[in-house]
Amino acid sequence: MKLTYIIKYVVDMERAIRFYKDQLGFALRFQSPGWSEFETGETTLALHLASQEHPAGTSQLGFGVPDINIFYAEKKENGIEFTSAPTELFGSRIARFKDSDGIECSVSGK
Repeated sequence: MKLTYIIKYVVDMERAIRFYKDQLGFALRFQSPGWSEFETGETTLALHLASQEHPAGTSQLGFGVPDINIFYAEKKENGIEFTSAPTELFGSRIARFKDSDGIECSVSGK
């Protein structure tokens, strides 16, 4: 398993893009009003508009695994609480689970 995404929830997408691009120097990979991504090496920094469910300043981790079905079955059996089973989303299979603090994380794979 490896860390593939860090999603940062922001109030103002344009202001956040300027900060990460112009002040920190990350290369902008993709930009839209609700979702933008930066090149940061092996892990993508994604900006997402904040919501009631995901307040500004919070973050979410996204992991990648070779086989999402094996990961899901093994970790569920080991007591990890999943909030969603593997589901096709944006061309990947993604599941969501809660970490030790009850914060939702996502995991994707084939």
